[in-house]
Amino acid sequence: MKIKNCYFPLFVSSSVLEKEKDHIEGFAPEVAWVTKSGKSDLEVPIAIRPTSETVMYPYFSKWIRGHRDLPLKLNQWCNVVRWEFSNPTPFIRSREFLWQEGHTAFATKQEADEEVLQILELYQRIYEEFLAIPVIKGKKSEMEKFAGGLYTTSVEAFIPNTGRGIQGATSHCLGQNFAKMFEINFENEKGEKGMAWQNSWAYSTRTIGVMVMVHGDDKGLVLPPKVATVQVIVVPVPYKDADTQGIFDACAATVDTLCAAGIRAEADFRENYSPGWKYSHWEMKGVPLRIEIGPKDLANNQVRAVRRDNAAKVDISRDSLMEKVKDMLDDIQQRLFDAAKQKRDACIQVVKTWDEFKEALGQRKMILAPWCDEEEVERDVKERTRGEMGAAKSLCSPFDQPELPEGTACFASGKPAKKWTYWGRSY
Repeated sequence: MKIKNCYFPLFVSSSVLEKEKDHIEGFAPEVAWVTKSGKSDLEVPIAIRPTSETVMYPYFSKWIRGHRDLPLKLNQWCNVVRWEFSNPTPFIRSREFLWQEGHTAFATKQEADEEVLQILELYQRIYEEFLAIPVIKGKKSEMEKFAGGLYTTSVEAFIPNTGRGIQGATSHCLGQNFAKMFEINFENEKGEKGMAWQNSWAYSTRTIGVMVMVHGDDKGLVLPPKVATVQVIVVPVPYKDADTQGIFDACAATVDTLCAAGIRAEADFRENYSPGWKYSHWEMKGVPLRIEIGPKDLANNQVRAVRRDNAAKVDISRDSLMEKVKDMLDDIQQRLFDAAKQKRDACIQVVKTWDEFKEALGQRKMILAPWCDEEEVERDVKERTRGEMGAAKSLCSPFDQPELPEGTACFASGKPAKKWTYWGRSY
């Protein structure tokens, strides 16, 4: 997509951070400020970036002069800090997290709109093809959109075990708000002045938390093979009088064969742990496939393969090891996605009335309801559902809209509904 990597500073001066009023208002409670250097107070406190629009855009206005300077497409991999007060959770909501954030500028709104969806598509593919997590693409409500932006699109996941939605990643069209504040102007072919159209989009380490919660079980992590650091762990199982060296050699050869085929394999030769302890250890770590080699396997020129996702065991001849392991890893990847989708779909409930909505919320569902698309009504829903479990809010209005029969009323206000929207409690 011709996007260039860059890196901008971690610190932001208050004058720059506060330039876009809606933007800073949205982030103000979460901004961390540096007020001291050693023991002396700073004259002017410095903010740590909660996101980098205000750090980068003063430079955009210097770099963009004419239409030939557009589009400008930058991406940085970095950490950001948002001082969360309500129960920080590793990966899901932590005060510091890692992400990539893309920042692009275009001459026209059409180009910006197209890129928003292109990026969202990439985010959906990472979730579904790599992390084996089904997500819903849609648009955020005015209340939930990015502070200072024009509109926000997102991919939304759902955690069936807790009955909560989770925003997977976002792709924002910022419109011209930031261009106005930071004077990002250009001259077009005819010599006329124009303001740039901008996007920003980000995908963070939160994705790891979503993966842990969607696939994990009581034994520990369950990692999809495509993202597992170790895809296959080989464990020697020597008995008292067995040919231990022969078994160790077979394990090493197995690892070599798999690594040569591009599979990420390792052997666990630690002698101070029993095979049973190692099985539990690597199950907890979520390794997709375990291969065991004992005296019987050595004698029969075979290995025993045990899957992490369903604990199925199968004996494989060492001659066809590579093909069989590749097939099994592909199958694990697909089955994890299918199982996650089946569980997620079973949690989706369509409702038409407030009573149905309240009942579905009590059953920890992801709720699809007709809505009048009014901010006041959304605020009201939040207020009316406040409780120990937390309030419900809109997750997104899916791009894939079911038919909305004429005369359908909003589930919350009774006014004419404008669209279908997903609702629920969320992280």
